[in-house]
Amino acid sequence: MAVKIRLMRTGAKHQPSYRVVVADARLPRGGKYLEALGYYNPRTEPSVIRIDEARARLWLDRGARPSDAARVLLEKTGILQRWEAGRATKA
Repeated sequence: MAVKIRLMRTGAKHQPSYRVVVADARLPRGGKYLEALGYYNPRTEPSVIRIDEARARLWLDRGARPSDAARVLLEKTGILQRWEAGRATKA
């Protein structure tokens, strides 16, 4: 099973907000997901990004691949850099 960390759109028409979820890559964007890791609201100033770092790192360790948009959010919060640094010290 190909697992992805990606965004799931929520919110009303023209008022998007997103959940950061772990899902099977073959399922649709708004479909079932394995776990919700956090949320992203681009409509506030500044944007709100909340992601559970421990769970995100666990899924990255298990082989989940972030989508392009999710990768940007993980980089902005510093989770991806800390995960890569932790992986480098284990090797």
